[in-house]
Amino acid sequence: MPRIAVLPGAVADQIAAGEVVERPASVVKEVVENALDAGATTVDVTVEEGGRALIRVADDGCGMDRDDAVLALSRHATSKITAAEQLVGVRSFGFRGEALPAIASVSELQIETAPEDGAGTAVGVTGGALHDVREAARRRGTTVSVRRLFFNTPARQKFLRSARSEWRSILETMHAIATLRRDVHFTVRHDGKLALDLPAVGTLRARLMALWGARELDRFVDVDDVQGPVHVTGLVERPADVGTASRRVLLIVNGRLIRDHGLVRAAEAAYKSTLPSGVRPSLVLQIHVPGGDVDVNVHPAKAEVRFRDRWPIERAVEQAVRRALGLFDASAGLGGWRTYTPATPAPSAWRSEGTPIEPFALRVAKSLDGLFATRDELAAAPAFDTPPWDAMEAPTAGHGAPAPAPPEELDGATGTPEPIVVPPLLQLRRTYLMFEHDEGVVLIDQHSAHERVLYEQFLGVLERGEAPSQRLLFPMTLHLAPADADAFEASRDLFVRLGFEIDHFGGSTLLVNAVPMPHPRFDAERCLRDTLAAMTGDRSSSSHARHERLAATFACKAAIKAGDAMSPGEMRALYIALAETMLPAHDVHGRSTIVRLSWDELDRRFGRK
Repeated sequence: MPRIAVLPGAVADQIAAGEVVERPASVVKEVVENALDAGATTVDVTVEEGGRALIRVADDGCGMDRDDAVLALSRHATSKITAAEQLVGVRSFGFRGEALPAIASVSELQIETAPEDGAGTAVGVTGGALHDVREAARRRGTTVSVRRLFFNTPARQKFLRSARSEWRSILETMHAIATLRRDVHFTVRHDGKLALDLPAVGTLRARLMALWGARELDRFVDVDDVQGPVHVTGLVERPADVGTASRRVLLIVNGRLIRDHGLVRAAEAAYKSTLPSGVRPSLVLQIHVPGGDVDVNVHPAKAEVRFRDRWPIERAVEQAVRRALGLFDASAGLGGWRTYTPATPAPSAWRSEGTPIEPFALRVAKSLDGLFATRDELAAAPAFDTPPWDAMEAPTAGHGAPAPAPPEELDGATGTPEPIVVPPLLQLRRTYLMFEHDEGVVLIDQHSAHERVLYEQFLGVLERGEAPSQRLLFPMTLHLAPADADAFEASRDLFVRLGFEIDHFGGSTLLVNAVPMPHPRFDAERCLRDTLAAMTGDRSSSSHARHERLAATFACKAAIKAGDAMSPGEMRALYIALAETMLPAHDVHGRSTIVRLSWDELDRRFGRK
């Protein structure tokens, strides 16, 4: 007796249904995507009992004639492709031809469709068996009704969750699709009540504002960056707001909603050194790559894709998010700070119009709408009696490792350098630097700011191995505890790269002959002891992670402290150095470096509003 037999068609359809139709939300996704592929501009979804009793999707798309309506219920019947070569770069949502027959095999399905207003076709299927084909009058478009889902597969039906839980999943699915297709008007009803009414809009922020609300969306900054053929746009959460609300992650690749842990990790890598350990940000990212570089035919529900070369795409995502986090908009804001977002990427505020933007330059909008302003903007501002650059002192070597020179570019017309212009700064409580902005008051934590500056500079020093150091007139002797001595030995080469010259003097005693000098107030002995104490017990197996931790720890210990008085020249030098960092808004512990207090909030506090 033969052991191998071809499965009956009904069984094969139910197996396909198990791959494509996991729950009512899967049905909604597949049918709505078919409507979008049909060119619909309006999609109306009706759900009863969380989708278990009824799912109805009506659209105004191209519709089908009688023959196509019947053929659409056959396995692998599709209008999207005709040859295998078309699978590369396919843009339509559905192309496998499995969704409708799979859904029909586990439900009571009815299709009403018409290619033009007037005469149309109605088709009925129960458990995969076609039982009704008749004429029906309707407007142009298609309505798909799915009743009694999984009625003939009790094992699948008993795994459905409560009506409330299934409805929540459907709502999340419609949120994602509406975010993807902002040019379509969506309405969603549940048990007779209107749950969503989303007219077509032009921008991602406008759609998410309708879905999440303006208050929720205030936590996000815009992403818009191009790296070679990869274009990344979207919204990412401000580091200061991460963890204050439920996490949301939405990835769109070439107009297709997908799951991809690698892209999420790449985006999260841009937050490195701005968030506490274990905290993960919300992300809504749209990634556009050449169609030939991505394979969408790798998942039954088309929820995953495969990239021909993943590394450049992940790197482009990381850099795009890091650029967004380097903006003034990414700093913490209080009191509804109004942010102006230009239609096109704004040029770096301290560089000339004709100069290309550096990869991690802090980009701001014009008219003093950012943290750092250009010479011309400040000259035109009425807030200053004399242009502050005329009296600006050159930054001393006291705030950097190595000492930061004023970031400058040569003006193509005059050949003269154009330095960063620093507004008048005021020190508060020997802890914060403050200055006035068009939209309010800006505060900078001097320790956090200097820590960010030193961290990025030390990290570069550790990677390049080029650290200037100062030889001591008399060697310094350090007697360490055994654990601290072990921590030194584990990272000895990294300390050498930072500029230390240290020899063993027997046992746990070290002889320090030379030290780095990141600023005049640097206490080498205290910083070295505190850094070794903080690194005691470090079991990191990765040298890359160890050198990042050392850079962060050393920067924290070497930075100026709260309570240190700063001269005007030192404040300006710190301001300039902060402008040159990649992520100026946060220190290495995830705390805010820059906080913005809006005029609206001050007016409200003083009873003016």
